[in-house]
Amino acid sequence: MDAENLRYFEKAPVAKAVAHFAVPMMLGTSLSVIYSILNAYFLGTLHNTAMLTALALTLPLFAIIMALGTMIGMGSGTFISRLLGENKYDDVKQVSSFAFYSSLVLGLIVMAVGLPLIDPIIYGLGATHDSFGFTKDYVMIMLIGSPIVVLFFTLENIVRSEGAAITSMIGMILSVVVNIILDSFVIFVFHWDVIGVASATVISNLVAIAFYAFHIGYKSQFLTVSVKWFKASKEILSNVFKIGVPVFIMSIFLGAMSLILNRFLIEYGDPAVAAYGISSRLLQFPEFILMGLCEGVVPLIAFSFTANTLRMKQTIGFTIKMIVALAIVFGIVVYLISDHLIGLFTNDPQLIEMGSYILHVTFLSLFITGMTTLFTGIFQATAQGTAAFIMSVIQGVTLIPVLYIANWMNGFHGVIWSLVIADAVAFLVGAIMLYVLRNKLQPDLDRLVQ
Repeated sequence: MDAENLRYFEKAPVAKAVAHFAVPMMLGTSLSVIYSILNAYFLGTLHNTAMLTALALTLPLFAIIMALGTMIGMGSGTFISRLLGENKYDDVKQVSSFAFYSSLVLGLIVMAVGLPLIDPIIYGLGATHDSFGFTKDYVMIMLIGSPIVVLFFTLENIVRSEGAAITSMIGMILSVVVNIILDSFVIFVFHWDVIGVASATVISNLVAIAFYAFHIGYKSQFLTVSVKWFKASKEILSNVFKIGVPVFIMSIFLGAMSLILNRFLIEYGDPAVAAYGISSRLLQFPEFILMGLCEGVVPLIAFSFTANTLRMKQTIGFTIKMIVALAIVFGIVVYLISDHLIGLFTNDPQLIEMGSYILHVTFLSLFITGMTTLFTGIFQATAQGTAAFIMSVIQGVTLIPVLYIANWMNGFHGVIWSLVIADAVAFLVGAIMLYVLRNKLQPDLDRLVQ
């Protein structure tokens, strides 16, 4: 961490510090969504609904693989930021080395376990006869590339945790640009359809890993990937997994929720699944921008928690104002041009109508989703493992019974509205926990400031 990054942690005005940490993350995550959207767009040019259905069905699997990287990356990253606030630099090297090698091992385990079970996985994802082959192609490539995908998400988090937000963003942008270029080749030149899109994702992540490894090896003052610093002590395991496991569980629940939603939507035909796949990708754009804002400030909150709690509170307050402003702007845009947005991916009138309806409903909870992400980030940054765990499961625990009831009462419309209800419950639970923990921790925070 150089003097410039340290200045943003400690002394820069709050708005400027938030911009330094959050804007690169927002740009990186938004571009990641753009390439996800472009994956659907490129496949959409082939006018094959089964391919789009396969792309939607594989979202839960990708969410699980990504969750493993985020588990190690977020758990290690928040610990690294707190250690930097305490000037424990040798410990930072040990944590970063642990993050690198544990990610590789987890990815290899996924590949070794998943490939022999690939057919049951395809059936479990809910593939129909028409989409089975395309779904299997995508799943096979993602399982083979899982060590790469896991490591990519880990490195992105730990690079950002030392204050190198712009470097983290460049790696994400590099991955997106390479993915877009490869997508155009595999679809229009080599005609590899789904298997080509999946391969492009893995290769683009590998390119970004090389970039991050170069930064850590030659430019970072404290991070390392050297095996000689690897240490799996009780302290490291406890601090990494105390925050990382709730993050993983949250991602698993999101993947499970996507899987369950697909199982409900398939009752209403492939067009319903395809429409949800398109609209959910469009919704990801504003959601990931808000996520980039909230996750981007986590290192700043974590550092301030051990160094300056007044600055931590100011950071949280400014971030809430930004969530409100962004949610309003995105909501207005979507309600004005939703039909045109869906029409970019398909010319099927039924898909356009269903996708537009899904967008209108799910955008109602955009602000709530942003606030829920911020609550989770605060709990992660301040090492509140129990609260982070509750946030990781509350949405999924709520959604499952709501889905069954809403589907029984109101069919397709009930399935879509259940998402908003689950988001609202998660928001209320997070707000209550934040208020309780704020009062409970106040004496300790005052002691840390003194």
